[in-house]
Formats: sequence, C-alpha cells, structure tokens
Amino acid sequence: MSNPVYLAMDLPQLDAAIALANKVKAHVGGLKLGLEFFCAHGHHGVHEIAHVGLPIFLDLKLHDIPNTVAGAMQAIHVLEPAIVTVHASGGQAMLEDAKAAASEHTKVVAVTMLTSLDEGDMASTGISGTAHDQVMRLAELAEKAGLDGIVCSGHEVAGVHKQWKSGFFVVPGLRPGNGKPTGDQKRVVTPRQARDDGASVLVVGRPITRAEDPVLAAREIEATL
Repeated sequence: MSNPVYLAMDLPQLDAAIALANKVKAHVGGLKLGLEFFCAHGHHGVHEIAHVGLPIFLDLKLHDIPNTVAGAMQAIHVLEPAIVTVHASGGQAMLEDAKAAASEHTKVVAVTMLTSLDEGDMASTGISGTAHDQVMRLAELAEKAGLDGIVCSGHEVAGVHKQWKSGFFVVPGLRPGNGKPTGDQKRVVTPRQARDDGASVLVVGRPITRAEDPVLAAREIEATL
C-alpha cells in the first residue's frame, strides 16, 4: 500500500463527503465509512463514495449472534468493501462465521478495544488487567478464528505485530502531534509512530475533516510517512 492513510468520512451530508473525498484523494490511500455514515446514507451513499475511486473501508463493527453477523456480511457483498470490521468480543464462532461469509476480496478485522476507552472504563465494565493485556487476548482470538487482522490503538500495535507477524493492523485514534486537542480519544499516537510500530492502515478523521484546509492537513500527514 503506497499510502496507508484512510480518511474517516463520518460527515452528515453526502454531497459534502463526496466533495471532501475528491479534494483529498491524491493524499490518502482509502476512505473509511463508519456507522454514522452508513446509518445516514446506506448502500446508496457507499456507492456514491466509491465513485471517487479509492478503496472503501466499512467500519460497521458488527456484533451479534453468529448467524446475524454472517447475514449482514453477505448483505454488503455488493458494496465490495476492501475492509470490514467486527467486534472481537463477539466470540470465536461469530468471528469465524463473519470471515466465512465475507467476500474473498474483503479483509475482515476485529475491533479489540475502542480508542475512546482506558483502563478505568475497562474496570467499570468488569474487565480486569491492562488495555494491552485485553488487546493481546482478543488479537489471539482473532488470529485463531482466521481473521485477517485487528483494530487496536497505536499503544498496542507494536506488541500485537510482534505476536502476529502476518496480521493486518488498523490503527485509529491518530493525531498529528501538533498540540491540537485529542477530543474523545484517550489512547493516541502520531501516524508516523503507528506506522513504524507495524500498522497496516492509519485511520485519520477530524485532523483532516475539521481542518481549515483539509488538503494541506492531508498532505502534511502524508509527508510524515
């Protein structure tokens, strides 16, 4: 992959999302469409964004009983996504069925621990240990289930890469390191650090989508890689 940056396109207006994608497409490697986008615009919106000509990452974080997740995965075949997410905490059977139901050209990656969570949040939901421990456990489960890789923060990607050499690793919650606020993200690193530590895909959203000059912001991030 020449440019590992996928732009998170969670914009409420489809026309604005298409316009932004066309503006920055020379400086990103793909487009990530998340739950907000999919709920607002559905299959039609994905098809429209696909006309930009970049790979599509459907970040739907599917999490349900195995049969339901398999059905959902089959329902998005027509969209031809390059990457789709499921929740690792759905268990091995769900992960196996998700992978079996996916298109052969789609990478299925498991979300381990959201970058908006820290160890205090883990404890409040009954999960003991450190964030690193939890990510490593779920990465092992995803590998055992035959998935292509996982989603984790930049804090864990080096350890997971060491454990799973052939894995495909998506790292969200990235910030350029220029002193700007991190918003609701708690475990952040720079795009360059994540790439050096083994990330396959770097998901960047607000540092580009909310920049005064999105093209310049995308170019500056690209230049660091």
